[in-house]
Amino acid sequence: QVQLVGSGGGSVQTGGSLRLSCAASGTTFSRAAMGWYRQAPGKQRESVASIDTSGLTVYADSVKGRFTISRDNAKNTVYLQMNSLKPEDTAVYYCKMYNLNWRIVDYWGQGTQVTVSS
Repeated sequence: QVQLVGSGGGSVQTGGSLRLSCAASGTTFSRAAMGWYRQAPGKQRESVASIDTSGLTVYADSVKGRFTISRDNAKNTVYLQMNSLKPEDTAVYYCKMYNLNWRIVDYWGQGTQVTVSS
């Protein structure tokens, strides 16, 4: 059974940095495509960044140049490095496995809170 455990959230001031981690278990991680999503209070969940099995990355326009998604297949972990944080980045961040062995899947981590104060 696939499990995703996210961590690394916290509270920072504007301009600060955080690194989120999402550890996967129960599958061959190198064959999984992963993404980070976020949901702010009163808003819909939105895609932040994704990385496929080849390392190809895609970012939302709102985070381009500030956030970096990466993966370490040896550690079964995907990361989201967040720099130059803004108050509008405040949200609960979730990791998601959206493709496994070339099949669409829908596995989510439990979410981690990121709060950016001005």
